[in-house]
Amino acid sequence: MFVLSISSLKGGVGKTTVTLGLASAAWARGLRTLVVDLDPQSDVSTGLDVDPAGHGNVADVLTSPKAQVVREATARSGWSNGNDRVIDLMIGSPSSINFDGPHPSIREIWRLEEALATVESEYDLVLIDCPPSLNALTRTAWAASDRVAIITEPGLFSVAAADRALRAIEEIRRGLSPRLQPLGIIVNRTRMQSIEHQFRVKELKEMFGPLVLSPHLPERTSLQQAQGAAKPVHLWPGDSAEEMADHFDRILERIMRTGRLGRYATLEGQAAGAGRRGSA
Repeated sequence: MFVLSISSLKGGVGKTTVTLGLASAAWARGLRTLVVDLDPQSDVSTGLDVDPAGHGNVADVLTSPKAQVVREATARSGWSNGNDRVIDLMIGSPSSINFDGPHPSIREIWRLEEALATVESEYDLVLIDCPPSLNALTRTAWAASDRVAIITEPGLFSVAAADRALRAIEEIRRGLSPRLQPLGIIVNRTRMQSIEHQFRVKELKEMFGPLVLSPHLPERTSLQQAQGAAKPVHLWPGDSAEEMADHFDRILERIMRTGRLGRYATLEGQAAGAGRRGSA
């Protein structure tokens, strides 16, 4: 099982949109995928077409990371209706904000790692949608992760936030979780006809080199339409949606290579085996 946190230290850059796009690519590829909604806004829970009624949520898991609690907080996405593909959601909750203090204990930081260990054999990929901050919830996510994808947009303040995030990842790696590494920086909402965007993308590449992943994600209304309808972008009609689906497929390929997941995926949605945590 390969665990990827999707993070930004600045709000409004499309972090949850990217999480749902990668979940759509994983759904299309047939990876057994768990999405963890750790952002108290809980938008990814809506985008995955999950009714939280009758279920627990991630706040319960952070209170008691036991197998039964994890299962009660996890639901099958509506994307899986009518097919055999596994996209599950650990349901988000505004109550998770109670676990987002500035000074978490070591015990608190490792609770999500402990929870995910109880379902390790059931998934190939875990995507964690983190809150846009560096308080306890993000640190908890990173401690449970193999890699962190940093989401930014081509703007002055977002570039600075990406730099802070990379420094914070290194701090967590040195002090807490030696296996943690950055996957890279995903540049979202690009408009390459904009001179400002061209300049900022060039600046990102000069600052971070190969950590800036390709492709950059353009701003497309089809992505918002698909996610607003709680559908995978890979099922949404039109050339624009097809373009975005291809972009997310290419980023997923990078994730699969890093996590050594390729040998497990099948197009029918049935994966065989599970990678050992941290093997990458």
